[in-house]
Amino acid sequence: MSIVIRKAKREDSTLILRFVKELARYEKAEHEVFATESLIENSIFGKDSSTKAIICEKGGEPIGFAVYFFNYSTWLGKNGLYLEDLYVSHSERGSGAGKLLLKYLAKVAVKKDCGRFEWSVLDWNEPAIKFYESLGAKPKSEWLGYQLTGENLQSFAES
Repeated sequence: MSIVIRKAKREDSTLILRFVKELARYEKAEHEVFATESLIENSIFGKDSSTKAIICEKGGEPIGFAVYFFNYSTWLGKNGLYLEDLYVSHSERGSGAGKLLLKYLAKVAVKKDCGRFEWSVLDWNEPAIKFYESLGAKPKSEWLGYQLTGENLQSFAES
């Protein structure tokens, strides 16, 4: 059966939420998912959205997805493509679907003249780390990710 990657449509919001929850379960963080179908529909498919999604199908059945957006590098003077999430259903891991999703996004990055294609991976996710390194991806060694969320974000914005 062939694997096909296609652009996600508004009607895929329920499917995307299902994959988000499956990913969160895998990452032992399902309690951190506050997204709803409506929030996904508006944030990915709304008229001012800068976020994009793709769906991976095998034999016409959805088996994975990726969500991405474009960031910017002042040092390169170019946009970059940032992969927010990539997920392939457990039963389809090893089928080549993950590699096809990444290759699709690499082609988008090249077509858009992006200076880099980047993502994050949890430090305990050894299978993903080995997979990414097998493709030639390298971990960032000097940079740490930081974020403000929830109450801390709100408090700082209001201070």
